Amino acid sequence: MSNKLYKNAADALEGLLHDDMMIMAGGFGLCGIPEHCIVAIRDSGVKGLTLVSNNCGVDDFGLGIMLQTRQIKKMISSYVGENKIFEQQFLDGELELELNPQGTLAERIRAGGAGIPAFYTKTAYGTNLAEGKETREFNGDNYVMETGLFGDLAIVKAWKADKSGNLVFRKTARNFNPLMATAAKTTVVEVEEIVDHLEPDEIHLAGIFTQRLFVGDNYEKRIERRTITEAE
Repeated sequence: MSNKLYKNAADALEGLLHDDMMIMAGGFGLCGIPEHCIVAIRDSGVKGLTLVSNNCGVDDFGLGIMLQTRQIKKMISSYVGENKIFEQQFLDGELELELNPQGTLAERIRAGGAGIPAFYTKTAYGTNLAEGKETREFNGDNYVMETGLFGDLAIVKAWKADKSGNLVFRKTARNFNPLMATAAKTTVVEVEEIVDHLEPDEIHLAGIFTQRLFVGDNYEKRIERRTITEAE
């Protein structure tokens, strides 16, 4: 459907952004992140944001650029280890953090997208992460109740799409992106290419979850921490 197509990130996000909203941001580390949407949100000046994401980028790239401008109030994440600005703002009490085991975070997002308000998991039982949460025993084992996550907006990066918004993700970029796309009132997707036709078997996420779609260019695709083996 052509009415899903927009010119660029700013155009696709027009009318959707406001202060104090919850944004679901796809990607895994710096892989498969919605680079153009992040910049457009930064440039919009909205603040008081709650971001749900695997991590918060690095100091000068990804979601980290919104920490520089102090637009993020709270992060709901599973990994926060590559960002000095994040660390400093958290230690200074400027940034709230809701830390999740990575599988729990993924399931909270999946549950939100599926309309499941809460679920029980063994993970984190008996640790600081379970403090203040409801616990129950099932069949002799202890579980922690976790709530589903559902945001105002999801920003997602896919590899290819057709004009109906059916999506194909590439390798590690498939982590978190398809889940995020299901778990928000509106999903904005940026892709590297829009094609005329996708075979049904190659579609990773149906277009029903895509409300707005645009083609991005000049993706940096940075590596979070490059590790190489020296030749002997």
